Amino acid sequence: MQCRACFILLLLCLAGIKLSAQRRLENPEMYIGLSAGANASRVGFVPSVNQDYHLGLNGGLTFRYIGENYVGFQTELNYTLQGWHETDSDFSHTLDYIQLPLITHLYFGRHSRFFANIGPEIAYLIKQESKKIPSGSTSEQHKPIQNHFDYGFLLGIGGAFPIKKHVLQLELRSHFSLGNLYSNNKTDFFSQSNNMKLSLALSYLFRVR
Repeated sequence: MQCRACFILLLLCLAGIKLSAQRRLENPEMYIGLSAGANASRVGFVPSVNQDYHLGLNGGLTFRYIGENYVGFQTELNYTLQGWHETDSDFSHTLDYIQLPLITHLYFGRHSRFFANIGPEIAYLIKQESKKIPSGSTSEQHKPIQNHFDYGFLLGIGGAFPIKKHVLQLELRSHFSLGNLYSNNKTDFFSQSNNMKLSLALSYLFRVR
């Protein structure tokens, strides 16, 4: 499944490169802004673990530069709460990450715009909290996370609406982790334990150029 996700990302990045060959703008656009929203996350455990989506918040800072028609560059520094919630025991594990995405921003329209964001992201786990651990549990997923560094990619779609020279936007994203929370050597219990997340965020971007 991860190979398929990487192939999709490659195709989308190639599309972004093709669009980047468009004519450069006479007046490039530069924005900085703030975002806040919510996450619905879970973990792709193999062997599987019965779970519901874990709900959490996200927020952060955004920098966007658009120097060509239909394509720009965007980076962010985000704080996000994610994890998983088990249905069998009501156990939940909350993971606090700092995330840094590097995004190709593809847009259509002059004033109000439809856009797609594509790109890799890295993350570092700065805090974790478990709730309602079953008494005497020896399950591997009830132990502390072993790998604090994570990496993957995101796909997002949204709409941006002008407010004078600034922008209000709403975006829905899918996040696919290619790393594992737990060690996945042949002798380990889990062969896969990757984060999966949907996020919805509202952003306000101030145009500075």
